[in-house]
Amino acid sequence: MSNSQREWLLGAIMALGLALGQIVGGGLTPAVWAGQAEQFTPEFKEVRKSFDAKHTPKIVAPDTVKRGQWFDVTISVGSGGEHPSLTEHFVRYIALYINTTEISRVYLHPVYSFPKVTFTIALDEGGSLRALEEPTHSAAWEASKKITVVP
Repeated sequence: MSNSQREWLLGAIMALGLALGQIVGGGLTPAVWAGQAEQFTPEFKEVRKSFDAKHTPKIVAPDTVKRGQWFDVTISVGSGGEHPSLTEHFVRYIALYINTTEISRVYLHPVYSFPKVTFTIALDEGGSLRALEEPTHSAAWEASKKITVVP
C-alpha cells in the first residue's frame, strides 16, 4: 500500500468515525481520539524490560539457524510462572520482532487463549529476536534473544 493510499484510508476511517459520532449524538471525534493518548501515564506507555515472573516473555528458539531455513520460535508469557487468562486480566497480544521489524503478532482472547504462541519463521540475517506482550493492566513487557544466521 502506498503512502497516499494509507493517508486516504486513515482519512476515510476518521471521517467515518466522525459521521458515526454525529449519528449517535456525539461519540468519539478525531479530536477526542488524539487526546486519549495523553490520558496514559508514562509508566503505562513505556515498554518494560525488567524481569517480572508473571509478565516477562520467555523466548524459546535456536541460537543459530541457516539463512532461509524455517524454524520455530515459541513465546510464552511468564518466565517464572503462568500469566492469568481471565476476563478481567489477560494478555492482549504477543508480537515477535527481529531487531526493530515486526515479524508477526497474535491477538489473544481472554479465558479461551493460553498466553503461549509458536511462530515458524525464516531469517536472512541475524540480530535480536524480541518478544513483546501486552497485558490488560500494564504497559507491554519485552524480552530479547540473540540469534545468529549462517550461510
